[in-house]
Amino acid sequence: MPTTYYPDDDILELRFSDELIVREVSQNWDIHISYDAQGRIVEMVVLDARAIGLYPALVESKQAA
Repeated sequence: MPTTYYPDDDILELRFSDELIVREVSQNWDIHISYDAQGRIVEMVVLDARAIGLYPALVESKQAA
């Protein structure tokens, strides 16, 4: 999953696939989700990512039971 952070604008972009984006939905003013023709998530964009605590991301690894 390619992740790009734009520090000058405090924008975090998470890309889940290379499919064509056909619909974008704002969850609120700072989180926007883009979908492909089949309704699958293609991309998520988070505005003010550092300011709201989503960047840098905390990654936790656990072993499956």
